[in-house]
Amino acid sequence: MPTTASPADRFDAIVASIARATPRDELVISEISAPTGLAPYTHALAADVNPAHHADDSDLGTGRLIVLFDPDEPEAWEGAIRIICFAQAPLEHDIGVDPFVADVAWSWLMDGLAVRDAQFTAESGTATKVLSTGFGSLAPQGSGAQLELRASWSPIGDDLSAHVEGWTELLCMLAGYPPVQEGVTPITAIRRSRG
Repeated sequence: MPTTASPADRFDAIVASIARATPRDELVISEISAPTGLAPYTHALAADVNPAHHADDSDLGTGRLIVLFDPDEPEAWEGAIRIICFAQAPLEHDIGVDPFVADVAWSWLMDGLAVRDAQFTAESGTATKVLSTGFGSLAPQGSGAQLELRASWSPIGDDLSAHVEGWTELLCMLAGYPPVQEGVTPITAIRRSRG
């Protein structure tokens, strides 16, 4: 009769699968303290673009990924594992005013997961763009824009390496790095094509 792994052992295997991910070279990834009270088991990562600014919010982009594990499989999760991600990057103002830029951010996450064959269900999220203009002593800063994506999904299976890689691709794309996968269009190419 096969033995069933304890929840703690299963979570240890899930965390080990995260360590097998191959993130892009443009990122510095570190383990951070995971929030408490969201699930019996949690694990969290931080990623920053541009290693020279690691430990502060990156000039190019930053992100967080939280893995929640509840062996009781909450109904809304449709499984025992839930991934929550956050990604943020500044944009050039003329890109920030594009009405479709939020849609592009969501599609990059979905495409990043798909090209790595990361299977999932119950995906949800929001993309927020913020436009700002400096006044008074902040007037020299001029106009700026920022894009944030908050998303969550439930992986199918316990190997999360492809999910982590999809998230890191999103962070790099938001920061303006070209995609490593064919078929994904960077924002700069979208802007040039609109003339």
